[in-house]
Amino acid sequence: MTVPTDGTRRMDPVALAAAMARCVAEGQAPIAVVATAGTTDFGAIDPLPQVADAAASHGAWLHVDAAYGGGLLVSRRRRHLLAGIERADSVTVDFHKTFFQPVSSSAVVVRDRATLAPVTWHADYLNPAGSTNPDQVGKSLQTTRRFDALKLWLTLRTMGPDLVGDYVDAVVDLAHAAYDALRAEPALEIAAPPHLSTLVLRYRPPGAALGEADLGRLNRRIRAALFERGTSVVAATKVDGRQFLKLTLLNPKATLADVLAIAGEVCDVGRELAAPAVAASALRPTLTSAGAAR
Repeated sequence: MTVPTDGTRRMDPVALAAAMARCVAEGQAPIAVVATAGTTDFGAIDPLPQVADAAASHGAWLHVDAAYGGGLLVSRRRRHLLAGIERADSVTVDFHKTFFQPVSSSAVVVRDRATLAPVTWHADYLNPAGSTNPDQVGKSLQTTRRFDALKLWLTLRTMGPDLVGDYVDAVVDLAHAAYDALRAEPALEIAAPPHLSTLVLRYRPPGAALGEADLGRLNRRIRAALFERGTSVVAATKVDGRQFLKLTLLNPKATLADVLAIAGEVCDVGRELAAPAVAASALRPTLTSAGAAR
């Protein structure tokens, strides 16, 4: 069952409580609640204390998907945004996101190690029962796998958590600075202010009366053109069914100038590809010209 979100795209705890009560009224048992700490598109963090309260009131398992926002745990300025995550029964973290590790490096952390017992399977050739040797099979569904934990261990030993946290703050600060610099750009529509380090935007030619289908097609073409020309790799997403582009900032060495340059490329290519439509719309007396586009 999905739970509605509020105006900032965070889970609505009132709606969550109502949904769980509805389950009980229908004779069902709410067994688990999944909260998100850093949504993929907007970086929104659910109100974890209230979500934890709702889960606890029904004895439900609380899982927090912190794949994207988990790096806030080592931020000295923003770790309070994850207040309540300590009440989770399990948490997922992608260290290759806001811990800046190479792909792949992820973990599922559980409150009680006994929770992992169902994934244990003993085989005489691999991890015989009763053996005193370290048994990694009982910690993961994967058996033969890379030593991904070494990446994070080496980073923390070399840099320390505070410096990693400073890097987290750097990319979040960069996203906010870019938003402040771009939100007045008439040729760009920004879907929402950033929570973490993503900017969701799209090119909208000023003065051109393009419908939603045409805007979506135009922004998909912009993305493809940037990739084909080798200038920028820009992600894409949909917001309420509308096509947008997305910048996920995960390089703490990136600068505001770097981000603005990519936004400039989006606008330049957008103007180039949209020129016929803009010219056509300029002939209509009820519409303004495209002269405002830079």
